[in-house]
Amino acid sequence: DLSSGSLARPPYPARAARRYIRGMDDGLFDVLIAGGGPSGLQAALTLGRARKRVLVADNGPRRNGPAEHMNNFVSRDGIAPADFRREARAQLVRYPNVSFRDERIETVAGSRGDFHAGAVRARRVLLATGLIDQLPEIEGLPPLWGHSVVQCPYCHGWEAQGRRWAYYAPDATAPHVGVFVTMLRGWSAEVTLFTDKLDDDVRARLLAAKVEIESGAVARLVGSGRQLEAVELAGGRRVACDLLLMHPPQKQVDLVRGLGVALDDEGFVRTDPMTRETSVPGIYAAGDLATRGQAAVLAAAAGMQAAAAINAELTAELVTSR
Repeated sequence: DLSSGSLARPPYPARAARRYIRGMDDGLFDVLIAGGGPSGLQAALTLGRARKRVLVADNGPRRNGPAEHMNNFVSRDGIAPADFRREARAQLVRYPNVSFRDERIETVAGSRGDFHAGAVRARRVLLATGLIDQLPEIEGLPPLWGHSVVQCPYCHGWEAQGRRWAYYAPDATAPHVGVFVTMLRGWSAEVTLFTDKLDDDVRARLLAAKVEIESGAVARLVGSGRQLEAVELAGGRRVACDLLLMHPPQKQVDLVRGLGVALDDEGFVRTDPMTRETSVPGIYAAGDLATRGQAAVLAAAAGMQAAAAINAELTAELVTSR
């Protein structure tokens, strides 16, 4: 709850530290960042370089924790998620105004200019908490998740190119399903849709794209270790498959729900498209929790966008108050 424990400050020259911290002893951080994934780390870097005093609070399960590699991120292609975080933190060591605490924020109170999270106070809060995936109750799914059952073809498609692909969507009536599944044909000549409900227009589009359609409930996934081998239907028939994509329902973490920020119809945090500020003044959001476009590089970009907006606002307040 951030009410105890010491700040994990990186080593830096004492003279430089005194020069920077002088005039910043009012007890407030400029920005408290909740979450240390790509969006939170990029925001910390941007704000650190803008000479703002930042605390990154990062603890809890990683949404991409099961994945072995992060792909499709220029200069970081193929890096393990844990290595990405470790290297990012190592680069932030050079900024004495950026601190880390390996604790999870449970609640935030206060208002714009003076928020409270336990004993920590901050002028602004940036939510970079990600989302919680609610996996369907399909036998055999958990050990395959993040390996051969995934969400993003841009992140995992190259490694499985040319193999047997499938997409699981219990309700495939929305037009975007047809667009997405058709796109998968760019990676594989063998693509199957597993669905219980299909619109005629979507069906026609998929058949024209030479996508196989399997109607009926999925009973379980058959695999060896982390590798999927087949999808078994309720009747017992198995369809050979090497890579299965799905987009399970997602929910916000308790912190976000407790803050009462406005959500859109799909459950994502509503933000201003330019500043990434939420409906609660002084609280911003960046990364997966605010968009269906979920990828590490997109989250990092949103983190920089939010950080730049926060920096501009804080700097304006500082220079006009002198």
